[in-house]
Amino acid sequence: MTSSSDPAKLPLQFWIITSIAFINAVSFTIIIPTLYPYAKQFGLSDFQASLLTTGYALSQFFATPVLGRLSDRLGRRPILIISLLGTVFSNVLASVASVAWLLFLARILDGITGGNNSIAQATISDVTDPSQRAKAFGIFGATFRLGFIAGPALSYLALQLPTLPGVTNLGMCFVVSAVIAAIATLLCFFALPESHPPETCTPFKLTWADFKLGKVITSLSSPKFGRLFLLTFLSGSTFTIFAFAFQPFFIEVLGQNSKMLAVAFAIVGILGFIAQVFGLDPLRKRFSLIKILAIALMLRGLLFLLMPAAPNLLVFFVLMGIFGAINSFPMPIIDSLLSSKSNEKEQGEVLGINASYLSISNAIGPAIGGLLVSFGYRVPFFVGGALTLLTGWFALSIQARSDEE
Repeated sequence: MTSSSDPAKLPLQFWIITSIAFINAVSFTIIIPTLYPYAKQFGLSDFQASLLTTGYALSQFFATPVLGRLSDRLGRRPILIISLLGTVFSNVLASVASVAWLLFLARILDGITGGNNSIAQATISDVTDPSQRAKAFGIFGATFRLGFIAGPALSYLALQLPTLPGVTNLGMCFVVSAVIAAIATLLCFFALPESHPPETCTPFKLTWADFKLGKVITSLSSPKFGRLFLLTFLSGSTFTIFAFAFQPFFIEVLGQNSKMLAVAFAIVGILGFIAQVFGLDPLRKRFSLIKILAIALMLRGLLFLLMPAAPNLLVFFVLMGIFGAINSFPMPIIDSLLSSKSNEKEQGEVLGINASYLSISNAIGPAIGGLLVSFGYRVPFFVGGALTLLTGWFALSIQARSDEE
């Protein structure tokens, strides 16, 4: 490990990998505002268009543990470079696709090679001491979230660019995304040293066990990690129920337009960034991480229940602002807990499995949200809020079990 001895000073490698993650987040979020209308250009129905997201998330679910395992065996840097190159190629393919099946192929390929975030997290674990990790993952998560703020803005600018031969106006967003991912690849190749100690890397031998879903499922029985993996799935699913339901509620019930929707996303993103950078570390010094996580989840659930009852836009924005700050805590805390419980040889695999649970929640949550919306725009908020409160209670049970041990 090449971490700094000063807990307050994070090593240079951390800032390099965080910069790469930021660029990668921007590359990913550029296409989010345009994926649905781009799918409609291919004549896809609304349900078929939603399968583009599901296909991406499911591909990530199956592939991310494999990439994590390979990074444990071969080192973080080469797998990260391959993963980023996969994003470059898939976005180029999407930009020039002329038929729907090529667009689906591009999204699936991007999902298969999209496990670079978990490899970046494993790199952070390699280069930081346990005392630094809560702060490091907080900054990493905040920087990643900052990429989610910058991406949609760059998407708007990409739509103003002159089109290339064979590329539509919306397809230019994929071109810009590929260029940005290529920049991250070059930064990784020329500036990022290998963080995984050579003596801990095992000889490369890919087995069928690396591809089996059973490894992910049986990981729930792990005494060290199982409950945290389940917590990732529950937290991710309840959040994505809300994430799907938020936009139709904001437009149809509150009577707002896409510009105000962008303002709401910006407020959530900015406050989340501030909370992760400046809020998590002081809280960690006073409370246990799992207790912070449980309280954050319970407050998030309460906000979900309150939002549908907001009497006007101002109150709704106040609730969204509080939500933006609170919602920044769960995933960095879970990542930090997993990292502190795993050793150097298994960190890549553990974080990869955890990312798979997040991926499958990203596929399931929106589908549940879409089903609940058919019963009314407020229903997903009530169901998601109740389930989030139960998830917070489950986190408290992990705290109680840890205290007993």
